[in-house]
Amino acid sequence: MRSYQPDLTPPWKRSAPVPEVPAEPDLVVEEVTTGFCGAVIRCEKTAQGPTVTLEDRFGKHRVFPMEPRGFLLEGKVVTLVRPAPGGPVRPTRTASGSVAVPQARARVARAGRIYVEGRHDAELVERVWGDDLRVEGVVVEYLEGVDDLPAIVGEFGPGPDARLGVLVDHLVPGSKESRIAARVTGDHVLVVGHPYIDVWEAVKPSSVGIDAWPVVPRGQDWKTGVCRALGWPENTGAAWQHILSKVRSYKDLEPQLLGRVEELIDFVTLVD
Repeated sequence: MRSYQPDLTPPWKRSAPVPEVPAEPDLVVEEVTTGFCGAVIRCEKTAQGPTVTLEDRFGKHRVFPMEPRGFLLEGKVVTLVRPAPGGPVRPTRTASGSVAVPQARARVARAGRIYVEGRHDAELVERVWGDDLRVEGVVVEYLEGVDDLPAIVGEFGPGPDARLGVLVDHLVPGSKESRIAARVTGDHVLVVGHPYIDVWEAVKPSSVGIDAWPVVPRGQDWKTGVCRALGWPENTGAAWQHILSKVRSYKDLEPQLLGRVEELIDFVTLVD
């Protein structure tokens, strides 16, 4: 008979338990080893164990084993498990406040697109409007700044059946961004923006747990300056994941961003 062997691992070295979360359809998670972020499409039993299929904002599918501590949900490590038969009652509203469409399948992607400036912008739009975008078949892609926007619009070739919407950071009168926007705006191209230096500022300070977003001196990297002023580690990627984890619905965003994104979705889905 095997004798009892006590666990002599010091408490500070033991892995803390993590919550088990049912892999319900449309749940948005990130796989910890690859960083792939997407919505749950389905769970399956395989010879190697249960798997989950995720779909990212570009419609790409990837299959991952449902291993313990294998995913991040709102920035926190979780273990995905197969949902119970029947499952819980689905929400009646999406994160954007729209009426949820039960069992809605993602529509085939439209020819039209929405472009945003960077990855953080795209992740924030996905967090709040992801359900709406999938139902409407709208794909969101991100640029690295707006300097090349005229060439990108020219290559895209917008038209009545392929409208293009663009969301620009810090779109204020007299700025470089406003001049570029004026060059490309037309019947089938809509460029809108918010007044914030970076999309981080579009998240309400109260949702993040701060009084206000710091004022960063000109000439200093804004995101790094924010981290310094708030006493956060100067890791802007980790800071953004913390901020994003606090966004649960449209109520966590400033109206100046909400209105612009809704305007772009309406524009891209409009049929002439």
